[in-house]
Amino acid sequence: MNTTSRPFPIPVIAQTPGGLPVDDGLEYLSMPRGMDTYQAPSLPEPEELVGHDGARQALHAVLAALRQAAAGEAAAPVSLQGLSADDLALIHQVLGEGEVSAQVLAAPGDLSRPGVLQVQESVFAGVWRVIGDRGDGVLIDHVEAGPIPALLISAAREDARLAPAAMPLPAEASNAQAVLVELAEHRQHWRAGLPAEVVNLSLLPLSALDIGLMDAQIGTGRVLILSRGYGNCRITNAGVPNTWRVVYYNSQDTVILNSVEVCAIPEVACAAPEDLQDSVERLAEVLAWVDGAGA
Repeated sequence: MNTTSRPFPIPVIAQTPGGLPVDDGLEYLSMPRGMDTYQAPSLPEPEELVGHDGARQALHAVLAALRQAAAGEAAAPVSLQGLSADDLALIHQVLGEGEVSAQVLAAPGDLSRPGVLQVQESVFAGVWRVIGDRGDGVLIDHVEAGPIPALLISAAREDARLAPAAMPLPAEASNAQAVLVELAEHRQHWRAGLPAEVVNLSLLPLSALDIGLMDAQIGTGRVLILSRGYGNCRITNAGVPNTWRVVYYNSQDTVILNSVEVCAIPEVACAAPEDLQDSVERLAEVLAWVDGAGA
């Protein structure tokens, strides 16, 4: 998730007559305070559920898809097309909004591929609302269950197929060249199922010129993911295969980690298997109440 590096400040340490430094106290970089945790959705009153069989059926289909995903199986999206505005509002109220959101920008000049798409994780980790317009008048509105919506990975792969050829770097960008060579080696050897290869840019002597040239070489794709768990994390795909910029911020929006990951998609954006299992139990409990209240 398009930043520039900042020089690390070297403090001036006063000296005593004996040559020992004066201890003015240590200053630590402020870390994130507070973490988003599961909060049960604010459920509607029982009388508000009467006559909303469409919403209830869709939610049960989401639970069935979630059970498939928790078992490691691919689950088909649950379409919300054709539901009334009241049913959609009820579904949104039950699902709520979780800590991960994403968007896929339009593919310039190509109506055959999806246009702007918005993704919002629900309070049930691994349950995703996907809304958008393909750009040719076809609307998209469905719920996916799984670690991450498939369209985010497929859009990143499409971007990689259109990656421009690498350009030679100036001699003064030797540090950027070394990082680019390392990333190219990681992309050559990484395969699906292997852990991510992470290059921590925060620990490297990279200038603003180095960062800018790196960004120009690997490019920026159409996928943007924001994770608001422990602090904030911004993820963007590069224009080369299986490459993502991952930047972590503290609660004051200061960059605390700037990295590049070679993987299908960074784990920080995905719902873990145990999250899917927990979501099955929580959503089942909520729907049991919904069914009882709407009967």
